[in-house]
Amino acid sequence: MPSTSLVYRTALKLGAALAPAIGLLSPRWRRGLQARKEAGGRVLAWAESHREEGRPLVWFHAASLGEGLQAEAVLRELRRRCPECQIVYTHFSPSAAGLASRIDADAADYLPYDIPQNVDRLLSALKPDLLVFAKLDLWPELSTRAFSRGAHVAIVAGTVSPESTRLRWPARTLLQPGYRVVTAAAAVSADDGYRLARLGVIPDRIRILGDPRFDSVLEKVAATSAQDPLLRFGQGAPTLVAGSTWSEDEAVLLQAYAGIRSVYPHARLILVPHEPVEHHLARIEQVASASGLPRPLRLGATTEATPLLLVDRVGLLAALYGTGTMAYVGGGFGRAGLHSVLEPAAWSLPVAFGPHWRNSRDAALLLDGEGGTALPSGTVAAAAALEKVWSKWIRDDSNRLEQGRKARQVVERGRGASESSAEMLLQLISSRSPRMSRIAGRSGQRSGR
Repeated sequence: MPSTSLVYRTALKLGAALAPAIGLLSPRWRRGLQARKEAGGRVLAWAESHREEGRPLVWFHAASLGEGLQAEAVLRELRRRCPECQIVYTHFSPSAAGLASRIDADAADYLPYDIPQNVDRLLSALKPDLLVFAKLDLWPELSTRAFSRGAHVAIVAGTVSPESTRLRWPARTLLQPGYRVVTAAAAVSADDGYRLARLGVIPDRIRILGDPRFDSVLEKVAATSAQDPLLRFGQGAPTLVAGSTWSEDEAVLLQAYAGIRSVYPHARLILVPHEPVEHHLARIEQVASASGLPRPLRLGATTEATPLLLVDRVGLLAALYGTGTMAYVGGGFGRAGLHSVLEPAAWSLPVAFGPHWRNSRDAALLLDGEGGTALPSGTVAAAAALEKVWSKWIRDDSNRLEQGRKARQVVERGRGASESSAEMLLQLISSRSPRMSRIAGRSGQRSGR
């Protein structure tokens, strides 16, 4: 049976032991440690009282919010096709805690560190038929031990950046046993499939099924009520919604907005920081004041539209994009990595973002489809470029609407991955459970397969 190496196990145990010390230096890391103190506890409690061994159990793991949003549409589709299945959802990052609290799973919790005693405890309690990892964050100890107990191991929304550290030595060697036992992998693109094979997935087990996140964002837009109070903040004026921003993004945005306001005083900006902690919000307010802009009003303190709205809560961005006439997505400066451009595109908004977009397949698709605009490097040059495109969007409605229509088309073309991925998972479940063959047959008839 495949297994992880002594080097991998030693490294994980050492990392778990050193984590509290790292937490002393990083408030963000410390919050994660605190949240993971009893990782898996609620899942174990659920298993003790609710696990029905006569029913198939599917265990989804998505490390953080981005991966969770990709897994969500597949999970929902699998639930629809297999109501008999019990579903467990785990994550590692605190960013996914909000999603875990509302996702359609029977149990959800943090996943503890990937060390044997943690893994064995959860596998013994859950007895999964299928273990599903989202995107790339496969845990080798969990993967190999689940496989050795007879579970299928799958990947959905498989995405591997060309610059991923997992492709380099020694990470690739240490992680390879976990990828080697994957029964089926749904890759987003052929390039991702090639890189999954480099990580160790057997090539003939890889299928190119697209990105289920496209389905997820389209569903969210369709489910947003026209009476949602968030939508009023952009009514009556051209409004740029800037989502998941970092300090580098905000420097560009506020400088560009100062120029826009001098020509279009009715223009609005809604700033949605990626981490709306107090010290970050206060810094934005200081920079806005120094730029001669109106005093930002925080969302928690106003119910009326305002020239500069500062969002001080999380979980609202998907709906807030719906109030905009144009969008900016953060993370394209610095090392944060570009955040998702799909949500504003699904709202038919033209999208601008920073110069570090090449690791984002979605940003590349938007640029190719003429629904997005990439800014140059450097705060001054980027602010000037953003001001220029922002001004064009305000004065030329037809151009803005056409670019937004093209952005939406990019998302529409990505439909269907969640259904294909759920079908793949259902086939794996059925291969383990003869009584599930009837369900698989019905599913195949519905989908035309």
